[in-house]
Amino acid sequence: MKYIVMLFLVINSLFAVTIKDISNVVGIRDNQLIGYGLVVGLAGTGDKSQFTMQSLQNLLRNSYIKIPTSSIKSKNIAAVMVTADLPPFSRQGDKIKVKISAIGDAKSIDHGELLLTQLKAVDGQVYALAQGSIISDAKNSTTGFIYDGGTIENEVDYSLVNENSVTLSLFKNDAKQAYEVEKKINNHFGKKLATATDTRTVEVKKPQDTSIVKFISDIQAIELTSDFKKKIIIDMQRESIIAGADIRIDPVTVATNKFTIRIKKFPDENSWEDPKANPGQDIGDNVKLNNKPIAVDIDNTLLNSKNTPTVSDLVRAMKVMKLPMTEIIDTIKMIKELGALNVEVEIRG
Repeated sequence: MKYIVMLFLVINSLFAVTIKDISNVVGIRDNQLIGYGLVVGLAGTGDKSQFTMQSLQNLLRNSYIKIPTSSIKSKNIAAVMVTADLPPFSRQGDKIKVKISAIGDAKSIDHGELLLTQLKAVDGQVYALAQGSIISDAKNSTTGFIYDGGTIENEVDYSLVNENSVTLSLFKNDAKQAYEVEKKINNHFGKKLATATDTRTVEVKKPQDTSIVKFISDIQAIELTSDFKKKIIIDMQRESIIAGADIRIDPVTVATNKFTIRIKKFPDENSWEDPKANPGQDIGDNVKLNNKPIAVDIDNTLLNSKNTPTVSDLVRAMKVMKLPMTEIIDTIKMIKELGALNVEVEIRG
């Protein structure tokens, strides 16, 4: 695992940040879908809520079977809400992943069969149908997924063909970023096409001699400075963290009942290589254990580096402390909330 992580960090540094990494094109977006459905085939782990029994009764009536709800005793069914994201420019027949969540008192929906369910958008129109066998979440058996379980039935009416301009919406509200994007686009095309209308929005006019798709492709591929955007991805379901090698953390102290972490910059860069001023035992992977630059024991850690300490330093030290991934994730989130971590944190799962 050590070598896989190192390889990622090296590869990550080879790719420049582009405009695509820090902005969306207005109009090109996902749409959320939702539906109510029934799951059958559960091994006694379903629910007997009144609305579940009523839903089953209605379903049976559609098959010309009349039976009172009082006669339905099965716990092999469950009422669920089904959600999904409709990607931009989805076409009829495309497959999407759907998420299923029990809304009654079912104990588990794992390996249950979702019956045909309509998925609607906020406009009330049906855009997809979902059906299939559920794989439950490893930590919560009352939620689950069906990969490729949804089929697109209707398309969102949106076309780029006749557009003469595009609008970029930056992820971060920052005047410096907006101006930098405007300048980079104008320099790339050699004429003034881009105008930052506010601190998050950049309007870009399309030249007459190019298609709108190629124009968007050209814009999104424009490279920015390497420190333009930093991002950490936290996957709660898989308990994993993905971060670049040079995401810096400002000096901060995190103290809990279980451990204490102190993060700071080495006070004198000139004496960093002086073994008397900066003692420590080198254990490889640019890590030194003792009191500098990274001191680790089971309860306390000191991160101290020539430059500002990074997220990589923090995660590596906490792994040495044998802390669970949940503690590492919570620590990064706390440091972000404190303002000592000036990056975008994307939480998934």
